[in-house]
Amino acid sequence: MTSTQTQQTPTSDREQARSGAGLRGSLSRALGLILIVLAGAWALGLHRELRLAVYTEQFLAAVLACAAAHVFLARPWGRFGRFGDAVDFGLAAVAIVGGAWLAWAYPDLSLAAAINPSTALPVALALLATVMLALVRAAGWPITIVVLAFGAYGLWGAALPGRFQALPVAPERLAAQLALDTGGMLGTPLKIAATIVVIFVAFGRLLEHLGGAKFFTDLATASMGGFRGGSAKIALVASALFGSISGSAVSNVATTGVISIPLMRRAGFKPSAAGGIEAMASTGGQLTPPVMGAAAFLMAEFLDISYGDVVMAALLPALLFYFALFLQVDLVAGRDGIRGVERSNRPDAGPVLRAGWAYALPFVALIWGLFALNWQPDTAGLAACGVLLLVAVFIRPARAGLWPNRLAGALAGAGDALAQILVITAAAGIVIGVLNETGLGFGLTTYLVGFASDQVLLLLVLAAAISIVLGMGMPTVAVYVLLAALVAPAIVRLGVDPTGAHLFVLYFGMLSMVTPPVAIAAFAAASLAGSGPIATALAAMRFGWPAFVLPFAFAYNPALILKGSAGAIAVAVVFAVLAILLITSAMTGWFMRPLRLWERALGVVAGAALLLWPIFL
Repeated sequence: MTSTQTQQTPTSDREQARSGAGLRGSLSRALGLILIVLAGAWALGLHRELRLAVYTEQFLAAVLACAAAHVFLARPWGRFGRFGDAVDFGLAAVAIVGGAWLAWAYPDLSLAAAINPSTALPVALALLATVMLALVRAAGWPITIVVLAFGAYGLWGAALPGRFQALPVAPERLAAQLALDTGGMLGTPLKIAATIVVIFVAFGRLLEHLGGAKFFTDLATASMGGFRGGSAKIALVASALFGSISGSAVSNVATTGVISIPLMRRAGFKPSAAGGIEAMASTGGQLTPPVMGAAAFLMAEFLDISYGDVVMAALLPALLFYFALFLQVDLVAGRDGIRGVERSNRPDAGPVLRAGWAYALPFVALIWGLFALNWQPDTAGLAACGVLLLVAVFIRPARAGLWPNRLAGALAGAGDALAQILVITAAAGIVIGVLNETGLGFGLTTYLVGFASDQVLLLLVLAAAISIVLGMGMPTVAVYVLLAALVAPAIVRLGVDPTGAHLFVLYFGMLSMVTPPVAIAAFAAASLAGSGPIATALAAMRFGWPAFVLPFAFAYNPALILKGSAGAIAVAVVFAVLAILLITSAMTGWFMRPLRLWERALGVVAGAALLLWPIFL
């Protein structure tokens, strides 16, 4: 009997593990769907139609609870051995029950907390602890330690000497402000993430599921595949088209890189170069209007300007970036004799357009809603999703994806990315809350400006380094929220245009995706290319050099973000194009023929002078 029991126990354990994994997956998928349903209902104003008086904070509490529970279920920590499932399910249950209670009791609780913060202390501490536990799993220890350090500063910063001395804040008041106030976790960043970001991530997921990503890749292949280096140009066009709405550089790499990276390798590009090109092109998609990984909507809120102004400011730098990337790919292909994709592997543009032209209609609806009808971004995004579903009815390959179970499965698949974004954005709200309550925001700005000795260039270099470090491993929206609060104010204080300052930190925050040691987009591309992660990241940096230089150019010359007279803008564009041509030719060592060393050196100097001349005036 003992022997039989000994043989049955491992089998029983495996069955229990499979059962727990199945339940874990089912619940996490359900929570992912609930996140999208909640965002859609809020965008449609369903609560108003039902005549329900719902605070925005109640909605955010419910969304945050679902996101935290999803993280606990979908990202098991593995530190608790055989009790791991029990711990994860327990934390998820606490998050759901606590969030539901907070959403229900928020009106009375917020009023009581305003009068006596101590009454809300247990709830505030529980919410903060839940978010921090979820943050460890969603983003790892580095960003968690940063948030904890800000929390510690809020508690004990008043004891510090000098300019970093904090305003004294009672612990119970600080906890209530961070957990329950609109200046903390339940503030504007989480609201944007819970509405606009959720809708646009769902839109990107639907587009991929219903064949839109394949259409863009096929269109890029048909239009660019025949030229020299055509396989790499396919990656650029497809990543720019799909990346601007995907909300994640890594997701973009996984979607378009599966096709483009093998094509580049077969054409003759080195594995590290193939991965680097795809990683850089996908990262650039997060900087490209109209959506910019949903950061554009947050930028409009932070700057208190229209969304259209943000799009116009970001348009020219994005075009220059892709022009430089396209040019470098073309010159490398010319230098190394890399031809286009074989004719047998290229579809004809006519059939591709006839079969999939309707995929453009959701984007028409999106842009029309945003600019012509002045809809809110979440409403316009929801309309684009509706048009996409309607269009899919008339596209034969997409119809199968409209079955309810397949559609639900596709949307549920976006849950992991959404939960990560929401938890990190809530944690960024903690940082913003500490900055506001303690006066650290002003002190940090003063310190950075003082450290730079009022030298704009030195401050920009420092800000670029900080942005890359803080942005490592974080999604687009979370990167921008953190940098807009910590770094951008110091740049603005030294006279840089506010829009240029915010674009500056967004660019360098996104460049963390391809900058070692935590270059997650480059590492994802490396796994597809079969190359070394660091080699791929370095190749991405080499191909994407303009992204490291353009932010300095438009910080000093607002004409590059379309601010100024038509003449100034025209001169800035001509100088930038010539500079990119000269520097890119010099870096590749080829322009219609191999370049001599002195020609390359002259090209770099002349190009730098044309692009960065305002810095030296």
